[in-house]
Amino acid sequence: MSRVSTGTQTDRTGRLLAEMAGADVDLLLVTDLTNVRYLTGYSGSNGLALIGSQLRVFVTDFRYVEQAAEEVDPTFEQVHALQDLIDSLPDLLPEGELQVGFDDAHTSVKAHARLRELLPYHVDLTAAGGLVEHLRILKEPSEVEAMAAATRIADEAFTALLEAGLRGRTERELALALEVEMRRRGADGPSFTSIVAAGPHGALPHAQPRDVAVADGDLVVIDWGALYQGYCSDCTRTVAVGRVDERAREAYDLVLRAQLTGLEAVEVGGDGREIDAAVREVIAEAGHGEHFGHGLGHGVGLEIHEAPTLSKRSTDTLQADTVVTVEPGVYLPGAFGIRIEDLVVVREGGNRILTSLDKELQVVD
Repeated sequence: MSRVSTGTQTDRTGRLLAEMAGADVDLLLVTDLTNVRYLTGYSGSNGLALIGSQLRVFVTDFRYVEQAAEEVDPTFEQVHALQDLIDSLPDLLPEGELQVGFDDAHTSVKAHARLRELLPYHVDLTAAGGLVEHLRILKEPSEVEAMAAATRIADEAFTALLEAGLRGRTERELALALEVEMRRRGADGPSFTSIVAAGPHGALPHAQPRDVAVADGDLVVIDWGALYQGYCSDCTRTVAVGRVDERAREAYDLVLRAQLTGLEAVEVGGDGREIDAAVREVIAEAGHGEHFGHGLGHGVGLEIHEAPTLSKRSTDTLQADTVVTVEPGVYLPGAFGIRIEDLVVVREGGNRILTSLDKELQVVD
């Protein structure tokens, strides 16, 4: 178990209170476990936080009492309840009329009805989703370093995988080996289910590994990441097994050129939609516009997909200390797929690319 320093988490709660004031919320009920971890340090599977200007309470059940004592920011009062934690809320609320914010993006209709049933008449429930997520967009130095460590672990695991060879091993076997290599190097696990897709299967952007062996002449798309101290890494490389034809090499060079264009376009103040468009134009001009159907990138942090986004529909403007992926691809049904992805910290005066792996087409056994 690990924790961010108490001072850091206390500062996060202070910034949250400013967000709450702008949303006219007296108390915020935080039930999404990722947000609970961000604010309190708790990494267990059952917990909630109730936060106000005069109130900081963390609630969990008997199973996690010792873990919470070790992990949770001591500025939070710790309350132990039955497993259905929201039943404890009426006893925690101060007197008087209150606006209690809840995360409408993570609260089911059933849970909302239960809240309304439990809370006294003088308490109004207010939809207040996104307040914590808005704070999480800007990464603190400790968060960036955790992600950098996760990336180093993932890079080393990938190098070990290639050194052992790909030909004749199944996609599923390779995905499992990649996870084992990450865990050996200190990862808590993969940050998402690894993608290993060979040959025509690589034309599926979110392909699931199969019990199918990699063959000579295949392009293999490998998309993976490590989870370290709660933070994610994300990377994609496409490698060739043996000789590949000229069409595949040309497509690879196109994707690499597009990815470098994207890395150059990512900057403080950059518009997510315009960055995506700049990369999409490179691919479209080469005649492959219809073969790049997903967004260019997304934020990464405690979750593998966070704000901001780089896509056709993005409304985000990049700020300093955001972390995003840049991952264009070309996917030819029945033939092959190619994707190249790096993890980038957006900074004034020059970005920091966390990924260290080479991007020229590697030919492996």
